[in-house]
Amino acid sequence: MTPTAAEALRARKRPSVVSIIGLFFVGLLAIWLLVNFIQAPAEFTNIFLIGLTRGCVYALVALGYTLVYGILQLINFAHGDVFALCGLIAASIINTMFGVTDGSSGLFFAFAVGGTLFLIMGFGAGVNTSIEFIGYRRLRSAPRLAALISAVGMSFFLQNISLAIYDVNRQTVPDKIPGSNVFDAGGVHLAWDKLFVIALTIPVLLALSWMVRSTRHGKAMRATSQDFDASAMMGINVNRTISFTFALAGALAGAAGLMFLLYFGQMRFDTGFELGLIAFTAAVLGGIGNLTGAVLGGILIGLIQEFNEGLEWFAPGGDWTRSIVFGILIAILVFRPAGLLGEQVPEGQ
Repeated sequence: MTPTAAEALRARKRPSVVSIIGLFFVGLLAIWLLVNFIQAPAEFTNIFLIGLTRGCVYALVALGYTLVYGILQLINFAHGDVFALCGLIAASIINTMFGVTDGSSGLFFAFAVGGTLFLIMGFGAGVNTSIEFIGYRRLRSAPRLAALISAVGMSFFLQNISLAIYDVNRQTVPDKIPGSNVFDAGGVHLAWDKLFVIALTIPVLLALSWMVRSTRHGKAMRATSQDFDASAMMGINVNRTISFTFALAGALAGAAGLMFLLYFGQMRFDTGFELGLIAFTAAVLGGIGNLTGAVLGGILIGLIQEFNEGLEWFAPGGDWTRSIVFGILIAILVFRPAGLLGEQVPEGQ
């Protein structure tokens, strides 16, 4: 007997076993967080602010992944290494070009950081555009596996460039960000370094969203992501649009590299490998190809990492952080490949 339309609709509305299991684990997570908050509200809030700051750094890197994937459906595994190389170059610019030392004034340090931000964003844009031109452009018509292998090769190439220039030594910059708190009440502390990172991420997301939705370049990017041939027929320069997207992603990697350097105080040639994987997990969690989803995923991963390492009641601890983060990646790929805010698009569309 063929089911009626009403019966089919009711069947689709029934919660699946996967949804029930997911809600169960979300409920357990909420209970765990609530108990930790009740036991130590001030400590919980401080850990939340640290996780939010770390998540904002992940979000900036994840935005680069999601921009490139949105237009080429390519996972640019070299993006994390662009981030690390930009951070290392930023340390050289601050220490050598501007000559910042421990005795430099805070005003001069702010000037040096501002100048470095513009320079390093331009450098990141140039490196990423070169990667697209050399490694990816000629593979657009090839099977996706070829471009993916090229991306992995670019990752190792950039990592070895960083290693050849800086060796295994960590690059640092003087700690000149004011140590005083912007907010300090009831044991809750919000320091200037956290505020700096958070305050940079919000306008970047707003500016990107406005650019993609409202500007000529943004419309060209959206059209190109839908259909290369149709976009070219409508007068859009596809190569230029893709290069612009890679430049934008590289500029974001440069900004994130500088922020990481200033907040965590050091950078190494292999820093971008693990952080890039975490940022990719964040992009997948939020919905790769979705700008808001990339930021949401980055913040969630940052919070999960800090809650796991900082909370005391029934927390697995730092040894389990990598397993938890990449376990989330596996779970998202299995149960919700489109991510939290992404939309499932049939293959070929």
